[in-house]
Amino acid sequence: MLHIAVCDDNIDELANMVQLIDLYRTSRHLNCQHAEFSNGFELVSALEKGKQFDIYCMDIMMPGFSGIEAAKEIRIFDKTAPILFFTSSPEFALESYSVKAINYVLKPISKEKLFFTFDELLEQIKLGKDEDAVIIKSNEGIQKILISNLIFVEVIGRNVLYHLRSGKVIECTEAFSSVCNNLMRYGCFTKPHRSYLVNMQYVDTIEKHQITLQTLSSVPIAQGKAREIKEQYLNYQMEEE
Repeated sequence: MLHIAVCDDNIDELANMVQLIDLYRTSRHLNCQHAEFSNGFELVSALEKGKQFDIYCMDIMMPGFSGIEAAKEIRIFDKTAPILFFTSSPEFALESYSVKAINYVLKPISKEKLFFTFDELLEQIKLGKDEDAVIIKSNEGIQKILISNLIFVEVIGRNVLYHLRSGKVIECTEAFSSVCNNLMRYGCFTKPHRSYLVNMQYVDTIEKHQITLQTLSSVPIAQGKAREIKEQYLNYQMEEE
């Protein structure tokens, strides 16, 4: 049984969220219950009385006691439960990650958007661990990218392109050296070429001059570097086993 807390000061938005969660519960044959709160004070008060939740769905822009402030109080009682922020303004995206929010979704919340978000969330809960992720400032705003969803990264001119498993490409302007330093610490990346970084989870074949990925994309290998890349990939596979 999953217990979900839904908090929003807008009555219509709260009703919409609850309706969508009910649709999701029915569609996925999920055993869950939800509790509704019209402000953060009510939610924190419930926690102070011993109530516990598995998932928190919250608006950020609430008068008097914002969703961020409420989330900070939640973290006093619960360090690990996923917090999902649903809001009409993207300006608090970066701050939302300071309370270890698992996702940040812009309103209006559609059925498709909620279903996709909850599918991903429940998969992570099923895995029983927090997935590694990076937060980047893209041309679309602040975004969180799961390492497991990132296939490869390339730099073209001054633009860095993050290629995701879904086929989406996220573009940003940042130093590629900084990107490499940030991603290489996860242990699953290799740099076959000065302009590319590849997630070895998605490698299909390694040839003399290129890496073919499971998505059928190909990435070049710098001259004389094929042997080194093959050794890195072999070591990675042995560590995974």
